[in-house]
Amino acid sequence: MATIRFNQATVTAKANVYFNGKVVSHSVILSDGAQKTLGLIYPGSYHFNTDQAEQMEIIAGTCDVKLDGSEESNSYGENQSFYVPEKSGFTIEVNECICEYICSFID
Repeated sequence: MATIRFNQATVTAKANVYFNGKVVSHSVILSDGAQKTLGLIYPGSYHFNTDQAEQMEIIAGTCDVKLDGSEESNSYGENQSFYVPEKSGFTIEVNECICEYICSFID
């Protein structure tokens, strides 16, 4: 995979740490005001709630995702993404290795 770069961005050095360090991300704000997080998810199953809509892009590894209100789980891998509506949530499960992601917050 090609390196993804964000030019003219502000990165928060303090990590966002969830689930006892099993999910870790850093916040990025682009020059146009767009907000993203770059993160790692270690093996396990985790549920997240959303205030804003989110586009989750998987940049390494694999995961299974079940959106709140859905009966189905879908698998995602490198260069695939999924959308999570605002005021919703999802469960993400990583079975092996580490899953790396970019989360873009959508207004």
